[in-house]
Amino acid sequence: MSTSTPTSTAIIGSTGLVGSHILSTLLTSPTTSSQVQTISRRAPANPTNSSRLSPTVNADTSTWPTLLSSLVPLPTTVISSLGTTRVAAGGIANQWKIDHDLNVDLAKAAKQAGVKNFVFISSAGTRGALSTKVPYSQMKRGVEDTIQSLDFEHGIILRPGLILGEREKAQHAGQGLLYGLVRGLGRWVSLGVQDRFAQEAEVIARAAVKAAKMAEEGKAPGKWWVLEQDEIVKLGRDEWKE
Repeated sequence: MSTSTPTSTAIIGSTGLVGSHILSTLLTSPTTSSQVQTISRRAPANPTNSSRLSPTVNADTSTWPTLLSSLVPLPTTVISSLGTTRVAAGGIANQWKIDHDLNVDLAKAAKQAGVKNFVFISSAGTRGALSTKVPYSQMKRGVEDTIQSLDFEHGIILRPGLILGEREKAQHAGQGLLYGLVRGLGRWVSLGVQDRFAQEAEVIARAAVKAAKMAEEGKAPGKWWVLEQDEIVKLGRDEWKE
């Protein structure tokens, strides 16, 4: 696809930690999509009041697949950073409905509507030796497998490690201390040590945006592209240019 061809990107999860950075990156970069669409429970932040943002707000997540397939213009690329925690969801069963079932339904709706590229923020360890025993890994793995089976022009998976950033609500009581220790390793030992198991949300977002842009320009390394932590850091920080 030519870089001059107008494109539209839809973001699912635009009010979350990584998703909000994906949105701000797309809205502030002059070289990305001409229009940015979102589907969320509440209105996403738009600090620059960009006219490129077209938000759809609906608290009923069961309507989201239909809303996605009805977007005008049809997005060239869908990026999903949709996810919750077991505590926020009220248990594993409810978390599964969001992290797995809704993402699967969104990917299927996108494919049926004719979306070319689907980018999913997954998690490190989904293919590890113990992944089949860990519900969280099973959720992410199931979504990855669905995206691959749908055979988009490009299916792109990002598998970050621990995601660093300022959240609206702490995931657990020791979150601040943990983040401080991890960032301390980056400052006092080596940023490379931190990079092996943790990435800043902004870096992950930039990597997702960069990978999507490469796919739209025909520069992705393949139809199915999995970015592990080292490649996320490479695209989202070391080689990042707006």
